[in-house]
Amino acid sequence: MRNERAWRRFRSWWLRLSESLFCRLISDSLHFFERKKLFQTRVQGYALLRVQPFGSQLLFLTPFPSIMKRIALTLFPLLTVASATALTSARMMSSPRAPNPGVANVPVVVELFTSEGCSSCPAADAALRELETSQSLTGVEVIALGQHVDYWNRLGWKDPFSSPEFTERQREYAKGFGEGTYTPQAVVNGTYEFVGSSQELAETVLKAAKAPRATVSLARAANGALAVNVSQLPAGTKAADVLLALTEAGLSSQVGRGENSGRLLRHASVVRALRPLGTVRADGTFMATVPLDLARQWNPRNLRAVVLVQEHASRHIVGVGALALAGGAALN
Repeated sequence: MRNERAWRRFRSWWLRLSESLFCRLISDSLHFFERKKLFQTRVQGYALLRVQPFGSQLLFLTPFPSIMKRIALTLFPLLTVASATALTSARMMSSPRAPNPGVANVPVVVELFTSEGCSSCPAADAALRELETSQSLTGVEVIALGQHVDYWNRLGWKDPFSSPEFTERQREYAKGFGEGTYTPQAVVNGTYEFVGSSQELAETVLKAAKAPRATVSLARAANGALAVNVSQLPAGTKAADVLLALTEAGLSSQVGRGENSGRLLRHASVVRALRPLGTVRADGTFMATVPLDLARQWNPRNLRAVVLVQEHASRHIVGVGALALAGGAALN
């Protein structure tokens, strides 16, 4: 019994120490195995490792061959040393600098594919919510698009914000990235995807902010509709679609079943609706005035219209504009 308690304390210490760059290493390895179809990790319930973006868990789930367990336990001390070295190195690094300090904020879209039924997701949601709320990256405006997928709904808890539309959008991204669908998955400007730490999220946002972008102007028309004006697309932009996302901040759920049973989950801005507006013309412009069609149960004080200009083939987001619907200023 004493040895078992000591082992549990050591395991707990190792898990805490593993946060940082080592978690990313394991995540990349996990994706490799998934692509090779050597084993599945999430919904199917077959796993070697279960990796959370802001902490990791080593789980011996069935079916798990005894030889693999012996290998994992043999490597345990080596992994501990590696994670300690990575953590020390990360703490010694200075905070990343935002591009072009002193100029207008650059909007960067972070799409988080998540679910209230997934125990790995609350940490990712919390990190994005913190970044969205604090806006701590100088020169950058983080635009959070929480998209709750529906494939977790059959596993004990039906996410009230989930939609098959978001699941399909994630699948479209998966085709381009060559990855399977998983949660939580962050996609930055349609270009970068990862399961990583909050430090990695910040670094990726800053990297994405350096890319050229289109001008997207938004305004409320006299009848309450949304006036959209897109121009000055980056050179070389291919055929692009214009999408409207309506987001609501401040949402939360008291989860009653599933992996997060008993937890109060608070979310980054949740996408309430996502719909196409049209395609950019050959001259690189787009103009439209569209109705917002706001649902009665949405809180108007927390609503925001986000317009995306997204290349159809590559899925890269080359322009974004946002407007608070409670009378806030537009961001473009």
